[in-house]
Amino acid sequence: MRALTEFWRDAAMPYAESRRACDSRACYRPHSHATFSIGAVDGGGSCFTGAPGGSVTLQVGTLVLVPAGRVHACNPEPGGAWSYQMLHLDAAWLQGVRAEYAGDDSAAIRIVADPAAYARFCRLNALLFSAAAAQYKEAALIEFIGAMDGAQGLRIAAGPASARCSAQLQPVLEFLRHAPGVHTELADLARLAGMSRFQLIRSFRAATGLTPHAWQLNQRINRAREHLRAGAGLADVAHGLGFADQAHFQRVFKVHAGVTPGRFRA
Repeated sequence: MRALTEFWRDAAMPYAESRRACDSRACYRPHSHATFSIGAVDGGGSCFTGAPGGSVTLQVGTLVLVPAGRVHACNPEPGGAWSYQMLHLDAAWLQGVRAEYAGDDSAAIRIVADPAAYARFCRLNALLFSAAAAQYKEAALIEFIGAMDGAQGLRIAAGPASARCSAQLQPVLEFLRHAPGVHTELADLARLAGMSRFQLIRSFRAATGLTPHAWQLNQRINRAREHLRAGAGLADVAHGLGFADQAHFQRVFKVHAGVTPGRFRA
């Protein structure tokens, strides 16, 4: 069966975006999103990476809730295909919703294997993809968030990082965040943090889950998503974010997003 991927976006709800994929064999590199992500396994087997103790096998009917900035990857079992749904929510919008009722704003990843929660998510996503009015979709989305904040499941806390290391890394994080397309030598980043290259790599991985350059590449892909949603051309995005050419951009984008940039934009 041919793999199928479809996206839902609505200008009336710019804080939400959803995806449905059927019989996908696409594999993702470890990555993070600027959004809060909720994934659901609809078919096949999947391996979740992002837990300090190693990978977690996800069964059909499992939900995974990933806060913004947490490095993770969900991939089909070796040689297999899987079907899934993925909902992305703007982190600031979600924080505003939760502030109204003191909801769960922790940085922990949660894995929820509850048939009722899975069924509720499927109904929500079906509504988002439907022709229903935006106000009905927003109400259902807010109601789902409140219900899931009280759901039980496996909690995967963020890895420990010392306050001193976190403070030293801030200049590097800010530099990479504001210059995602600028190539910078590891030695220059180490000097910026006042660390050796080894200390920088070890501290950066402990704090973010990625090496400095992998984290910067992830930032470039997240920025590319924003430009593509706004309708920017592929060549312009590739050039503006420092990729060697459009073909290079397409290869890197696909291993992070699971689809080509052209398919994502369409």
